[in-house]
Amino acid sequence: MLPESFQPHYHLLSRPLPDALTLSFVGDTLLLEDDRPAALARLPAPELLLHIGDDHGRPIQAAGWRALDALPAGVAAHGLRGSYGRLDEAAWLMAGRASQLLTFHRTHAFCGVCGHATRALDDEASRRCDACGHQVWPRVSPAMMVLVRRGRELLLARSPHFRPGVYSALAGFVEPGESLEACAHRETLEEVGVRIANLRWFGSQSWAFPHSLMLAFEADYVSGDIVPEAGEIEDAGWFTPERLPDLPSPGSIAYRLIRAALAR
Repeated sequence: MLPESFQPHYHLLSRPLPDALTLSFVGDTLLLEDDRPAALARLPAPELLLHIGDDHGRPIQAAGWRALDALPAGVAAHGLRGSYGRLDEAAWLMAGRASQLLTFHRTHAFCGVCGHATRALDDEASRRCDACGHQVWPRVSPAMMVLVRRGRELLLARSPHFRPGVYSALAGFVEPGESLEACAHRETLEEVGVRIANLRWFGSQSWAFPHSLMLAFEADYVSGDIVPEAGEIEDAGWFTPERLPDLPSPGSIAYRLIRAALAR
């Protein structure tokens, strides 16, 4: 979640705000300089500049470019996920908001109804097609996460896309017309062949990869032998607190979900 000190706002800017902290992105990579956000004064004029909120009264702005031929000396592009730990956590969370808003503008430059160019509105996170009147807003994709418990054991699995050795709770996107609870039961059964009960809410996290909202639960094992879903789950198993695999990044709700279960 965003820091408690952060107040979200939204305005399309024609020039930088004085004394603002700028979070700059080329495509979906964050520009850092000595593990801090790169200074906007060292970069070309941004293609898109947004006021995305204030933190302790300081303006926070997001600057975006589709591509840059070269970066100034000392400035490097980092994936947002890999920048966790380089930035302080508050800045990293605000960078997640910046990334989602910039991704929305970059990927909705043309109307999905008639194909004409869209334009960004000045004071609303939205784009409008003046040719047909179609208007779009940033997409948020709900994704369920469930940590299954069997006594002292936790069911953890790994996707083929994870870093080597990393296991996590089960997760999947919510289908149209589906409740979170139904999604938790369906995904658990589909991904590992296990039936669950007693769903318990844990918490949520905006996850800017690129526009997910992670909604996390715990649940109790009821029945079934683990059978990983081909193409989705590379491996899965029951793990005790004494025998854990590598866990997800500490910046993720998956890590907090697993650590909270272990603490109990």
